[in-house]
Amino acid sequence: MKRKKLVIIGGGFGGLNACKALKNSELEITLLDRSNYHLFQPLLYQVATAVLSPGDIAAPIRGILSKQKNVRVLMSPATSVDQKNRKVLTADGDFEYDYLIIAVGSRHSYFGNDGWEQYAPGLKTISDALSIRERILSSFEKAEKLNDPKEIEKFMTFVIVGGGPTGVEMAGAIAEISKKTLLKDFRNINPALTKIILVEGSPKLLNMYDEPLNKKAKESLESLGVTVRLGESVTKINSLGLQIGGEFIETPNLIWAAGNKASTLIESLDVQKDRIGRAIVERDCSIKSDSNVFVIGDSAMFSENGKPLAGIAPVAVQQGKYVAGIIENDTPKDKRKSFVYFDKGSMATIGRARAVMQMRNIKLSGSLAWFLWGIVHIMFLISFRNKYKVMSEWIWYYLTQRQGIRLITHKTDWS
Repeated sequence: MKRKKLVIIGGGFGGLNACKALKNSELEITLLDRSNYHLFQPLLYQVATAVLSPGDIAAPIRGILSKQKNVRVLMSPATSVDQKNRKVLTADGDFEYDYLIIAVGSRHSYFGNDGWEQYAPGLKTISDALSIRERILSSFEKAEKLNDPKEIEKFMTFVIVGGGPTGVEMAGAIAEISKKTLLKDFRNINPALTKIILVEGSPKLLNMYDEPLNKKAKESLESLGVTVRLGESVTKINSLGLQIGGEFIETPNLIWAAGNKASTLIESLDVQKDRIGRAIVERDCSIKSDSNVFVIGDSAMFSENGKPLAGIAPVAVQQGKYVAGIIENDTPKDKRKSFVYFDKGSMATIGRARAVMQMRNIKLSGSLAWFLWGIVHIMFLISFRNKYKVMSEWIWYYLTQRQGIRLITHKTDWS
């Protein structure tokens, strides 16, 4: 009997967990990804702020799946899907499928202002993180060589756009590196005078959290010296800085954490899409036009109780395992149970011994939330080596408050 073919596009949380769940199946699996590694994106901001190295939060996909003999891993990004002929198209050739899982994640959204990206990079990849790290560290080096107070202030001002988890975590981390880690490293400048501004268009930070935790997050950031500006929008970004309302802030240090949109691959599917380009999927995570094509994770719009599920790792992991069960059992469309997300809570760290956590009716903040945040993130890391490396770096940082990865590997003039 001919083995059925499954193509999985994306080696992130959703795609990788779907693949691993099918380790004992008779399927012929092909996993396609533009990179040869699985990346733990929730900790990218710590690479950007010199706490961790890229290798601490990434692991080779081939190594992860080395014992799974029914899968072939190819470093070949998909360009489109030909549903009529049941093929995934790539620059390296076409791949036929009987089942298809699309788990390609999301990309930055600048709300129609794509020209802003070159001045305000987002944080999705290792390259993004290293570029931001270089920008942060280089700005202090640049300021150290200057004498004009206005020019020094320009390079020691950092603006983060977006008050979600990434923006909050980045703002807190930059505050700690500038006001603690680098405090005694320079002679001409005082890093403690660094200005960190977090801008959010809505009236509160961390919109997915209940009110007490929003307030606590804001208070924690402000205690670190971060200026939090709520209910304000960015109207202009260029090489000199950005416009917030009637004020123009001159700085080369802009970081974008304000929005996401679906991968362009979703555009090739015969499926209804939401306003940010995500595929609107059925209750079994398949698309309406083909019950054997599944879209999971950040690229899917799956509503539960009238609200879209958040684009977070636990959602992608659970959807990946759920879809794998359907495929392994070859379950007909009318026999499939609806996907139900088990909410394990949300959490965000703001700095050393500062975090917020919400799980159903349980709300925590401070040291306990920070400790639990650390445990959960260690558990989600894919390999023992990653777990060990991250835990070691965190212990070192907790004891010394000194980031060990403060390296500028190549010079770029950000001015």
